[in-house]
Amino acid sequence: MSRKIRMGMVGGGPGAFIGEVHRKAAGIDGRIELVAGAFDIDSEKSFQMGKELCICPKRTYSDYKTMIQKELELDEDKRIDFVVVATPNNWHFPISRDFLEAGFNVMCEKPMTLNVEEARELKEVVEKTGKVFGLMHNYTGYPMVKLARDMVKQGDLGKILKIVVEYPQGWLIKPIENEGQKQAAWRTDPKQSGIAGAMGDIGTHAENLAEYITGLKITEMCADLTSFVEGRLLDDDGNCLLRFDNGARGVLQASQISAGRENGLAIWIYGETQSLEWHQEHPNQVKVRGIDKPEEIWSRGNGYVAAKSAAAARGSRLPSGHPEAFLEAFANNYKNFADTITCKLEGREPSELELDFPDVNDGLRGMIFIETVVKSGKNDDIKWVKFPQA
Repeated sequence: MSRKIRMGMVGGGPGAFIGEVHRKAAGIDGRIELVAGAFDIDSEKSFQMGKELCICPKRTYSDYKTMIQKELELDEDKRIDFVVVATPNNWHFPISRDFLEAGFNVMCEKPMTLNVEEARELKEVVEKTGKVFGLMHNYTGYPMVKLARDMVKQGDLGKILKIVVEYPQGWLIKPIENEGQKQAAWRTDPKQSGIAGAMGDIGTHAENLAEYITGLKITEMCADLTSFVEGRLLDDDGNCLLRFDNGARGVLQASQISAGRENGLAIWIYGETQSLEWHQEHPNQVKVRGIDKPEEIWSRGNGYVAAKSAAAARGSRLPSGHPEAFLEAFANNYKNFADTITCKLEGREPSELELDFPDVNDGLRGMIFIETVVKSGKNDDIKWVKFPQA
């Protein structure tokens, strides 16, 4: 295609963390350009953000509904190709639904909706409209995560027996939501965040990572959720036992009161013949261990990684030894998402590699996970809760 993919954004106004990440990541490969947005629920802040980003004043909007209306009034060769939804959770569903129904592709932050009912409805909208929908579970974008998935898929580990996944943070060890910290305020507010705190915010990343790498589905869970900070309405720590559809067992823990921890997402996968582990804070390596064999360390950017995993090779931009990490993982999801949109525009079918980004089905799985973990965690009389299938 002889032009860039045109992107709009809802959310990501002044002081927003994740919106800026999306903007930087989407621009890494030079194929996507931000041309419009409704950046804040406060219209003055939206126009301020538009000015800072050098967006045409006529395409900076006071609200997302006006954005839809005005973009549809433009000629097709001017209007946005997709919108990024980078708002608090309670806005994900209505904004995504309305843009899809208006004929726009959507990239949405996770979790996808506030509840399973909304998630099922959004899936129906995606299927009805035929538009491209992406969900930004960014950790699936790391090349070495893709390598781990392909190792499992190719049988290198044998049958998977056990999965251990954790995501410890410590930033909510104190009640900073009461001190004007914007991110903490909305993430600990049930009206904006939904029924789960740490489990909804980062536990869903752990769940998504486990299912993405192994290709297995959770079938049952036993959860324990706690709010350690006095007065906090949502969980800030959670621990789960898991059962998977092949008989494997698992342990998942997510915490935002683990003092001193930063973003320690990590996973260990144990098979009958080998095991592997990956750490988000050291993302360019996968460790592989066999029975009575020396430990192997696979490093991103090497030819042996490319030979093993075309997806890992596609997601690497730099030679080995040059770290690629958080922004590049976002960018890999954007690359595949944009390529899929391009395929649709050109009337051809996207390849398996181009379709390698989280979608509405992952979003529905995430919402089922949240509702199931809360159901299990709140009822001391229930040991195991079945995980409803999407």
